[in-house]
Amino acid sequence: MKFCKTCALLLCAGKGERSGLDYNKIFYRLPQGVTVLEKSIDLLALSEIDKIVLVINPSDEEIIKDFWQGDYAFGGQTRAHSVKNGLDFIAQKGGCDVVVIHDCARPYASVNLVNACIQSAKRFGSGVAAVTPTDTIKHKNGNTVVENLDRKTLVCVQTPQAFDYEKLCLSYEKATYRETDDSEIFSNIAPAVVVQGEYANSKITTLADLSIKVGTGFDVHRLVEGRKLILGGVEIPHETGLLGHSDADVLLHAICDAILSASDLPDIGVLFPDTDDKFKGISSAILLTRVIGFAQKNGYSLVNISAVVMAEKPKLAPVIPKIRRSIANICKISVENVNISATTTEKLGIVGEEKGIASSATCLMQRL
Repeated sequence: MKFCKTCALLLCAGKGERSGLDYNKIFYRLPQGVTVLEKSIDLLALSEIDKIVLVINPSDEEIIKDFWQGDYAFGGQTRAHSVKNGLDFIAQKGGCDVVVIHDCARPYASVNLVNACIQSAKRFGSGVAAVTPTDTIKHKNGNTVVENLDRKTLVCVQTPQAFDYEKLCLSYEKATYRETDDSEIFSNIAPAVVVQGEYANSKITTLADLSIKVGTGFDVHRLVEGRKLILGGVEIPHETGLLGHSDADVLLHAICDAILSASDLPDIGVLFPDTDDKFKGISSAILLTRVIGFAQKNGYSLVNISAVVMAEKPKLAPVIPKIRRSIANICKISVENVNISATTTEKLGIVGEEKGIASSATCLMQRL
């Protein structure tokens, strides 16, 4: 009887020496209050994975038991040896159909990405997360550039990586154990299929990678007749709309300022002044896209957003799922990483008197 249909090997066997910590970085507590290990386990548990097997460093066994009561195997001399030990553990339990390999040090991958890799493996035999490099890549000999490489043909490989279990086991029979990832080993028997990865899915290696910053933003606009009501990039039927130089999307403005705050950048009033006619009537979705670009150029990647819209009317609960999807699409992050709620001010102030709508937002940014 098979162990399961889809099994994940969560690689935790490294020592994390480059992190500069005096303990394994997987036990580092993130701003959300959970460890890197817990966040990575939660990610896999929410995906289309039936079983999770940790591959651990024997020296961490006792402390890992405080976080994990499930199956685990011990790592080996190299990353490839650790994966092989995990594959052997699955074999001893009866095998599986699809195996997902994921680095514990990549806790910010999305559930959607894990599932996309699994579906690719079911269809094509493999599914390897990868992104196009944002930097210009060149080939050098010593200190001299000898070839300029086309970024369109290059990818930066990430995890998760999903494979047909039997095929991956077969490919390991030809492994040298000097390979740095499983797609390289899988190429012994077949080309690996690339799945669009995520720039936020960065690997924690040094203390700089653990640099997480929180930003907050707030905005309020007056409600007037003759204007469309746009919230989160979604037009909402209402007898009045928000007044502003742009489309006055108070929710996206708050999110913009939260991202800028966490990225050490000026607020949107400085970047997109209402004295500049080129921003008159502009969609705030365009402004948010530009803000994310500014943040990335300044070395920050968006992890998640939490925002509150304060409005007496209209009632926003029915459209919140649509707003979340809209914001996720604009920001190019998983909808699971966008949380929007709505409240009233109990008839108090400009919001309570139905003269305006306000929004506050908090975002988490990770240093690239």
